[in-house]
Amino acid sequence: MIEGGVKWSRGIWFLGITAVLTALLFLLAPAAAYPWVKAFHVIAIIAWMAAMLYLPRLFVYHADVACGSAQSETFKIMERRLLRAIMNPAMVVSWALGLWLAHTGYQFIGGWLHAKIFLVLVMSGVHGYYSMAVRAFAEDRNRRSQRHWRFMNEVPTLLMVAIVILVVVRPF
Repeated sequence: MIEGGVKWSRGIWFLGITAVLTALLFLLAPAAAYPWVKAFHVIAIIAWMAAMLYLPRLFVYHADVACGSAQSETFKIMERRLLRAIMNPAMVVSWALGLWLAHTGYQFIGGWLHAKIFLVLVMSGVHGYYSMAVRAFAEDRNRRSQRHWRFMNEVPTLLMVAIVILVVVRPF
């Protein structure tokens, strides 16, 4: 239990360090803050997407092992750590910095941004679904098949492709 707490505290440290560095940047050089915030936003998105793509892959393998087995217990630890130490903090940082960027850059006027925010809300819903699945697996209550998790593994990829196209191409 202590080890899980250590991993959780690392996620909190990441958030804290990011907040402090961002605040210092705003105070010391407000004009220079925008590209730095954008860089941290992209880093957070990469971490969030890596976790969103890896977690359902763990579910695929976890769904095939016997409840209570050593493998099942290992998957439970991996899933919990991935969710708490990487996925949750990365999502929070992505949202916070992304909203700041949109507000600061007056981007709320573009229709592409409204579509992007909608898709990021859907991605956040998938994140929530994965969080519930981590709890279900932890309590040996998973009722979903390996096939279901293989399908769910593709959902973040499709959302990511659409979001990136909206950001880069800005079709409307």
